[in-house]
Amino acid sequence: MNDFTRRIRSFVRRESRLSKAQARAVDELLPKYALDKPFAKQAPLILEIGFGNGASLLAQAQIQPNNNYLGIEVHRPGVGHLLNNIEEKGIDNIHIACEDAVEVLEKIPENSLQGIQIFFPDPWHKKKHHKRRLVQPSFLDLIYPKLVADGFVHCATDWQDYAEHILAVFAADSRFQNCSEAGDYIPKPAHRITSKFEQRGIDRGHGIWDLMFKAQPA
Repeated sequence: MNDFTRRIRSFVRRESRLSKAQARAVDELLPKYALDKPFAKQAPLILEIGFGNGASLLAQAQIQPNNNYLGIEVHRPGVGHLLNNIEEKGIDNIHIACEDAVEVLEKIPENSLQGIQIFFPDPWHKKKHHKRRLVQPSFLDLIYPKLVADGFVHCATDWQDYAEHILAVFAADSRFQNCSEAGDYIPKPAHRITSKFEQRGIDRGHGIWDLMFKAQPA
């Protein structure tokens, strides 16, 4: 659609070569775990945008088996890596979309998501690129109808200025309430394991900021 082709994207494909195992998984397994396939059981649905290689999402699905998870990732090596692990471990509560998150969200029915997770998105740290950051007022307009009442949005970043940006965007929107008693950041939840992206930030001396917001009833 023209709206999408003109839209500023929040990601750039930096795709490395797929291994044979990853390529096979994308070709053969992705249709099995696709967005339009039913889950093995009815359960609250949590969407994760940009799961990387999927290690954190896989661990969370194992820690919280009473939830269903839909993971979005545009980089196929990471998609193939996660698909192989899902198949090997017999995980039945993760489905995957290898598409732009905005386009996936357009397909999701209203009032169907228990939560949305955005862990270590591209920070677009140069000021001239801030418009490419995923979390913007227009993004909140898109996700709010998709969340159930009291559905959550959990973000994590290792860039302080992006954390402050996220905080300001949500603070300006009365449809969301900050879950932090201090009105800023929350402690890292136990189910969010340290990913390679987080560890990379820690190794560079970055701090880590978790933010969580709840959708208020309309």
